[in-house]
Amino acid sequence: MWSAIKKHFSEYPAQEKVAMLLLKRGLSVKEGRIYCDTIELPPAKMARAIGVDRRAVSAAASTISKNPELRKVYANLQSTAYFNEVAQKMGWGVIKIIPTDQALPGILAGVAAIMAKERIQIRQAVTEDPELAEEATMTIITEKPIPPKLIPKLKAAKGVKSILIL
Repeated sequence: MWSAIKKHFSEYPAQEKVAMLLLKRGLSVKEGRIYCDTIELPPAKMARAIGVDRRAVSAAASTISKNPELRKVYANLQSTAYFNEVAQKMGWGVIKIIPTDQALPGILAGVAAIMAKERIQIRQAVTEDPELAEEATMTIITEKPIPPKLIPKLKAAKGVKSILIL
């Protein structure tokens, strides 16, 4: 998907940077304006956060709004709560899976099956898109910390290169 989007910004690196951030954060673009759900985000503040000129933010939003291919993606993005930083404070478990191959199907299914067998509830599973992350990983938040006895089983799951218990 990113390669199809990126071509529209090939001559404008600052706008490409904006488009990438919008996609990664689930920020939508409607009628040339940027939103986090229903909250409009000011271009100047976004520009400071990204490290580009505010005109690049406005231009990227305008390009997206005028292009039907881009609009169908960006108009429908939604941001989602990510519990990675909150989990430990809540007494939950956090495990990061580094895959052997980012395109291999079934990694999440294998890990989830191991968790289910141990009766550990998964509260959240977030996988990074291989096109948007240099090294896509999967983060799994569980109802309780991961017991040490489970680590070898998780490491042995299909497609798991390594794991980090956070």
